[in-house]
Formats: sequence, C-alpha cells, structure tokens
Amino acid sequence: MDTILSLLSKYDKPIPRYTSYPTVPYWQPETIDDAKWKNAVVNRLASESNELCIYIHLPYCESLCTFCACNKRITKNHSVEDKYIDTVLHEWKIYRELMTEKPIIREIHLGGGTPTFFSPANLSRLITGITNTGIIPDDHEFSIEVHPNYTRKEHLEALYKAGFTRISLGVQDFDPHVQYIINRIQSFAKTKEVIDWARAIAYNSINIDLVYGLPKQTVEHIEFTISQINQLMPDRIAFYSYAHVPWKSKGQRRYTEEDLPAAEQKWAMYNKGRELLMGNGFKAIGMDHFALQNDKLWQAASQGKMHRNFMGYTTTQNKLIIGLGASSISDSWNAFIQNEKEVEAYIEKIEKGELPIITGHLNDEEDLVYRKHILDLMCKGNTTLDVEKMDGAFLNSVQEKLQLMQGDGLVKLEGSSIAVTEQGNTFIRNICSALDARMWKKSNFEKMFSKAI
Repeated sequence: MDTILSLLSKYDKPIPRYTSYPTVPYWQPETIDDAKWKNAVVNRLASESNELCIYIHLPYCESLCTFCACNKRITKNHSVEDKYIDTVLHEWKIYRELMTEKPIIREIHLGGGTPTFFSPANLSRLITGITNTGIIPDDHEFSIEVHPNYTRKEHLEALYKAGFTRISLGVQDFDPHVQYIINRIQSFAKTKEVIDWARAIAYNSINIDLVYGLPKQTVEHIEFTISQINQLMPDRIAFYSYAHVPWKSKGQRRYTEEDLPAAEQKWAMYNKGRELLMGNGFKAIGMDHFALQNDKLWQAASQGKMHRNFMGYTTTQNKLIIGLGASSISDSWNAFIQNEKEVEAYIEKIEKGELPIITGHLNDEEDLVYRKHILDLMCKGNTTLDVEKMDGAFLNSVQEKLQLMQGDGLVKLEGSSIAVTEQGNTFIRNICSALDARMWKKSNFEKMFSKAI
C-alpha cells in the first residue's frame, strides 16, 4: 500500500487524455486556415480510398449534469431543433462540394449534449440527409450517446432504420446521493427499459459509461453500481476517471474540492470496479474500457487494430474524421480544426457559406512521429521509438523519464522499445506524457487538464 501511495503522490498530476496529439491547448492556430484545411480533407480522402468517419455534436440538454465538462446548451425549448439540423446539413453540403464523388461513410457518431433531445423525426432527417449523399458499407459503425431519461423507443427505432446498431448510455453511478449532487437522477428501471428496447430492436452493441471519483462517491457506491450493471450485461463499459475542471465547466462549482475523493480513494474505486467487472467476464481494454469477448472493440484490441480519436476508442482505422456541429473537432491526421463553440456563432458562419473554424493545427513531421507513438501506447500498450527522427535533447529527456518509470514498475524497456506493464496501465497518461514534446516545452499546464488518477 505504501508503494501505491507513493506512486499516486508522484504521478497524480494534471495530464492530457490524449484523444489527439498535439492536444488542443498546444495547437498553433496560425498554421492552419480555411484553404489549408480543405486541401487536407481532399488529400486525405484520396489517400483513404474516399472513406471517412463523421462525428456530429448535438449540444442541447434539458437539464444540467454538474459533473459534465462537455460543450452543451441547457434549454427545454425544442423549437431550436429544426434550425440546428438545417445548419448541420448545410455544413455537410460545404464538405460534399469538396468531393468529386460520393464518399464512403464508414462511421457516424452522435454525441452531445443529449442527442435524444432531438425528436426521432429530426434525427432521421439529419442522418438520411447525410447518408443519402454517400455510400454506406455493410460493416459500417453508426452509434449514438443516449440519456435514458430522454430516450423513447421511437428514437431507437428511427435510428436503427437509419443504420444505427450501437448505443452508449450514460449512467455514471446508480447511488441516489451521488446522482443528486451531480444532478442526474436516473433509475435502474429506466436504464434497463432503454437497453431492453435496444436489444428487442436488434442493436448489436450496447455500451454503458461509468465514472469513478465523483463528489461524495465511495468504493461502496462503485460496488453497488457495478452489481446493478452486471444485471444489465452490456457489451462494453467505459469506466472513466472524473475530470475535475471547474475553470472550464462552471457547473462543477456546485461542489468543492473537499467533496471529491482523494487519489488513493479513486485508486481503490477503480481497482474494485475492475475486479468486479473482470469477475463477471469483461476484459480490460486500453486505458479505461472493458468489453465482452463477443464485442467488436475487444476483437479489434486483441488483433492490434483498435484506434483512438476524439470519439475515444474505436474499431475503425480511418484517418479522416469530419466533425459537424458546434464545437466539433475534425481530424485529417496531419491537421485538426475545431468549430465555433457557441451555437449562434456556428450558425452565423455556416449561413455565410463558411466553415465555422475557430482554431486548429497543422501537424509537422515531429508531431506525426510522437502522435504515432502515443497512439500505439494508448491502443496497444507498446511502441518502438523512431530515435533517428527525434530531437536529440528531447530524446534524452524521454529516456530519462522512461527509466524512472521503469524503476517504478510502469514500463519495461528493451532498446528503443517500450511496453506498458499491468501496473503501468493505470498511469498510461503519464507514460504518454513523457513523449509529449509540445507539453514539456511549456512550464505551466496545471489549469489545462484533469489529474491522471
């Protein structure tokens, strides 16, 4: 226990989650503009055999979950739906005009916000407005994040008809006291009802999101919640560490730092949750996921084909993601852009026929080297450094940090190869940060990221 406490003290620092490299705070917006981004999209389409993935951000929610750090707009006014969907379809039209032939749409993910804030008819209009202009392969992956309290059977039926086969349900914690403080009152019965609908309709993959480290949460709450989850038996589970970033998300100021469990308590929560999930047949994947062996994510991970992007861990390998909607991020592998975050500014630019770019980054050769290594560590648990492509001074720094991590039992080093140990998997963000050249050039990143544990 003393060893664990010393590791927590040493490594529980603010660290990126590495859904991209470079991470957003270290982007250089001056390197990218509208023309460069459009050129990056056209070139990547050509190299990807005209295939792409689409992420659509639907920011509206009827109520505020205070733990959530996502970009959202709280309203009960559903008259906003039509205008927003018209705008997203207009944005897609701008992208389609760059393409000389129909794109192959491999993946669509609807995130938020609460995507099921929108009516079944409007969600159908949104999806068919996109898919009718493309080619949908038989093995496509269409998924949506749903809030059980705001999801009807008609939502799932309409989405299934539009090609969706996977849903992800936010649960976080089933304890009523924790639910109260995070302002997300959600019953087991309602959650089960939505899962039962999805299975009856023939959705083939169901994910549940859980969070450990929430205010007032204890190990006993984790045990209770997972005992409930094990009755539902989803195909995969995302077991996230709570990201406390009150400077970014004002809703998190409903509670104080004193309400949050300490690092050693969070460690105990994660390990208890891991023990209970694996005892019920789930396999650990990557940094924070678990899946049954019949799930595509487990199969991709076991075959070394799992990928990670702004949507998290995924089974698709595409290097072009088009982000539609306010605050969405697009990725062409060698470039990133993010849309305007405010709905009004986003709509205004689209109505002018412009892509609503607010920031972005054009990767240089060094970025691409470190991106590959960080992605391999996140998805495969190992990588072999391209030492000849690394700056000598930074390489020395990397090797020093990795040697210390090897001494702490987090990695095994053999020549230029790095392998993450079982213990090191909990500290994977720290291990990746040793290869984050852009972060280590800066001295102050305390108020940019959530803590590692």
